[in-house]
Amino acid sequence: MVEFAFSDIVWNLLRALRWTALLSVVAFIGGGAVGLLVLLARLSSRRWLRRLTRGYIEVFQGTPLLMQLFLTFFGLSLVGLDVPAWLAAGLALTLFTSAFLAEIWRGCVEAVPRGQWEASSSLAMTYLEQMRWVILPQALRLAVAPTIGFSVQVVKGTAVTSIIGFVELTKAGTMITNATFQPFLVYGLVALFYFLLCFPLSLCAKSLERKFHAAR
Repeated sequence: MVEFAFSDIVWNLLRALRWTALLSVVAFIGGGAVGLLVLLARLSSRRWLRRLTRGYIEVFQGTPLLMQLFLTFFGLSLVGLDVPAWLAAGLALTLFTSAFLAEIWRGCVEAVPRGQWEASSSLAMTYLEQMRWVILPQALRLAVAPTIGFSVQVVKGTAVTSIIGFVELTKAGTMITNATFQPFLVYGLVALFYFLLCFPLSLCAKSLERKFHAAR
């Protein structure tokens, strides 16, 4: 058994926490950008485009993230693309996140009263102008809570990236536990760090909801 001071354990977990936070940000921003494109395609008047994006969403929602990570990392290697674990993890989480965000946002867009669509059409707005100036601002108010709630799931979902060798918070905790044989201490700290990472997101959601409610 290797002797680790408490400060050493905390320091090593904090170093891994940086990667967890970075991967979460990449997945959420990338997933949000791709998810917005998927949302627009999902609401398109073209049937083939709606069917294509619906299939995309169903594939990523209906399969485990663990399997998606495995196929992304090892699948790219099979076709000659030797990508680092962090890049494969970022790509897999981005695609996974985009599918869920697109569906969350679609529900919020469809919750906007039909009269808003008709009113903006009477002003001779194009479809993109309707979305930009009328529909999306209203849908945003509805989307705050479920979007930030899902972001918490993204943060916790980074834990499964250890399957492809990415050393994030949970993986680092496992490695330290194997060296110190102090699972309760190490995993207790891991849980605490996840909480400290996720709790501000919940506070942010409540704050934004209050602001949107006061602006009505």
